[in-house]
This record gives sequence, structure tokens and C-alpha cells, in this order.
Amino acid sequence: MSASSHPVRVAAIKFLNPAPLMWDFEHPPLASTLAESYKLHYTLPSRCADELLAGRADLGLIPIASLTPDLAIVPGCTIASLKRVRSIQLIVKQPHTLETVRTVAADDASRSSRTYAEILFRNFLGTSPTFLTEHADPLAMLHHADAALLIGDPALLALESRQQIEETVGPCQWFDLAYEWRLRTGLPWVAAVWAVRPEALHKNHLTATQLTEQLIDSRDHGLTHIDDLVREWTPRIAIPPATIRNYLTVNIHYTLTEDCIQTIELFRRYAAKSGVLPPLPSLHFL
Repeated sequence: MSASSHPVRVAAIKFLNPAPLMWDFEHPPLASTLAESYKLHYTLPSRCADELLAGRADLGLIPIASLTPDLAIVPGCTIASLKRVRSIQLIVKQPHTLETVRTVAADDASRSSRTYAEILFRNFLGTSPTFLTEHADPLAMLHHADAALLIGDPALLALESRQQIEETVGPCQWFDLAYEWRLRTGLPWVAAVWAVRPEALHKNHLTATQLTEQLIDSRDHGLTHIDDLVREWTPRIAIPPATIRNYLTVNIHYTLTEDCIQTIELFRRYAAKSGVLPPLPSLHFL
């Protein structure tokens, strides 16, 4: 592919879970070549879609809650989980149960996971707790709310500090939202997909096939370098190397399968039914 005078602006996430997807963009031998065609910017998951929809980015790894008819899903890659994801934790302070929760402090980085939680309460449990948007601090969140919703690295860190958290706030129940979704639907849990503003491809002299292949190749190369990713991330996050390895190889699923697509469709139907998100009549694929 020839270099473009207008690189594709990419909104990416600096969390552990997308690390394999980003391999070629962040490591030799392809990083320097891809830098001629792509310009990366790292932000929170909840802000990737904002940048994409506002025209400040052309391509983004965005929450499925943020998909709109104007954005096209790039086939092939996803951030999903087939059973337990670990990095989406709904922590319920006892004596409350899921059914008695009235207030949920939700991580301000969350969009899809907050919607999953709202679907859990409204569609499956028949309750409507109040959601408060807060910084990802489980102690502060549980100080004034019945439950806390943490995503990404803060959720992984909270699991590692579970004993200390409960020593401060008291006994808690910990719910993995991916598992709760799977339990009730039989489908994988899906967090995010690559989405693109289709009109941006022509401007950047990039074909749909080129974009799709480069993103899939990056994922595949990342999955063959798990040992390297474990070494890179061990100094960055206070989680044992074995947990990082298990997270990247067992907890997270990176292929956008038909089951994952069914999840996105069902998720959006439930979210529209409960009034959490606007309807999305059909998914638009690149």
C-alpha cells in the first residue's frame, strides 16, 4: 500500500485487552510502515466513538453501545468473551443482592458495560437502579452506592485487591458481567468492534479490503506474541504474569464470529426496548 498524505486517524484504547489487536501498530517490523498510513491516538473506550462521530477520528475501537447507522463495522476483529471476562466486574455490597441494588456507581470509562448492567437489571431482573457516573475507584464508589461497576484494567486490579477492598467496605458479591450475559442468553459477551467512517477510506486512499486485512493481520500477529505482551504488561499493571497470560488467551476472544454478531443485535434490541439506547435497525458492515 502506498503512503497516504492523509493518514487514517485512529482512536485506540490503552488497556490490556486490546493489546493483541494493536500489535503491528506498536511493534516492528510493521509499525513504521503502518505509521505512514495510520495516526494513532489513545483515549478511553467511552470517548473513542465520540471522536469517530465528531469527525476527529476515522477509525476506532468502539463500544458496541456506540454504533450508529453512520458507522461501518470492520469484519474480523472484536473484544469479546466466551464465558468469564474478568475485566467487567459488578461489585455488590452486602447485605444487598442483585435484586435489591438501588444505586450503581459506574466507571466513567464505561459505555457498553454500563448498558449491559442496565439490561441485566431492567430486562432480566425487572428493577431500575439509579446509575451514577464516577471515576474508577471501588472504595469511593462503594462508600455511597450499593454497587460499583468497573471495567478494563481497574476491574482487573480490583480483583487482585479484593481482600483489601472488602476489609474496608465489608463483604461484597462480585459478578462477572460476561458470565451473567452468557448465563441468560447463551451467547458470547461482546464489548467492542473496529468501526470506521466509510467516507474516510476514499479520502485516505485505503480500500475496505486493505483495512480489514491489516487489522486482522495485526490481531493474528499479536496472538502469536503473547509471551512478549506478558513481558511488556507485567511492569505496567500490578497483576501476576500468569493472570495476564490467562486473560489474553482465555478470558478475551478476539474473532468476530456469527455468534458475536447475534450478541450485538440482541444487545441493541434489549437496550432499545428498555430505553437505554436508541434503536439500531440493522448493523452496517464494511
